[in-house]
Amino acid sequence: MDDTQYIDLASRAFGAGVVAVNDEFFAAADHLLSPARPTHSTRTFDHRGQVYDGWETRRRRERGNDWVIIRLGAPGVVRGIDIDTSFFTGNFPPYASVDGCSLPGYPDATQLKAATWTPLVSRSALSGDTQNLFTVDNPKRFTHVRLTIYPDGGVARLRVHGDVVPDPDLLPEVFDVAAAEHGGRVTACSNMFYGHPGNMLMPGLAASMGDGWETSRRRDDGNDWVTVQLAAPAVLSLADLDTRHFKGNAPGRASLRGADARSGSVDDPTEWFDLIEPVPLAPDTPHRFRVAAARAVTHVRLDIFPDGGMARLRLLGRPDAAALDAMRERYESLR
Repeated sequence: MDDTQYIDLASRAFGAGVVAVNDEFFAAADHLLSPARPTHSTRTFDHRGQVYDGWETRRRRERGNDWVIIRLGAPGVVRGIDIDTSFFTGNFPPYASVDGCSLPGYPDATQLKAATWTPLVSRSALSGDTQNLFTVDNPKRFTHVRLTIYPDGGVARLRVHGDVVPDPDLLPEVFDVAAAEHGGRVTACSNMFYGHPGNMLMPGLAASMGDGWETSRRRDDGNDWVTVQLAAPAVLSLADLDTRHFKGNAPGRASLRGADARSGSVDDPTEWFDLIEPVPLAPDTPHRFRVAAARAVTHVRLDIFPDGGMARLRLLGRPDAAALDAMRERYESLR
């Protein structure tokens, strides 16, 4: 499983949360959802023992197992799961399983415990202090997952990689159609030496220069670029090109082009048309530009000249009627 092509549906960055957990004596289950990599400092103790950046339950003295139920921040189709046991060596669970369910609204712990759960990862052996990766083959949309560990122990992170499938009825008429939380995703990129371009589509403001897309320094006459498949075909009205935190390495200029894959191939250069012609960019600055093109697009290409970093890319657009019908049809088929 190549997790770089999917987003973490269970990331706290999208609003994922722990709804219920049976035990978190040594370390809270909320740590499972942190978008940051796990860390560890040896011989760091509090009143309950060694401090761990993960979820850790007490040692069982009776039969049974431990579990946690998580509300996905971005409901969708699960493609792969990473049960990361980093830094858990003599206290990791020997086995684990993951199940999923789909419920409308905001169910509480009682409703979730009574729900019908679908196996995503059957009971499988785990290794300590490593990422345990599992491929998931289930085409349905899920809103919650349940991690069960056998019998007890510690897990640093739970990553639920997949495709976002939003509820079309909960989307406004105009929204950020490039946002990962709505289903926007990067499909191609010239260079991502210092930072993955998918960072540009994440919620909120970039926390630092490392929380954006940054390329290596070019030593030729070319330029760097990234293409984004929008959450839905839409007519764009506003583009936000944010170079926040990039001070000595912001691009000098940028442009946007669009294409509609419903009427032609995005691999054909003649199918692309200008949305924003090359414009100067300032360092450490959010830039907003009106988009005058009246044609709907399914894909957008951001070109930066010649190289550098971009913190966020926001594209406000209005999906057309055909796009909304297609979104609803897909949503219903995956429920």
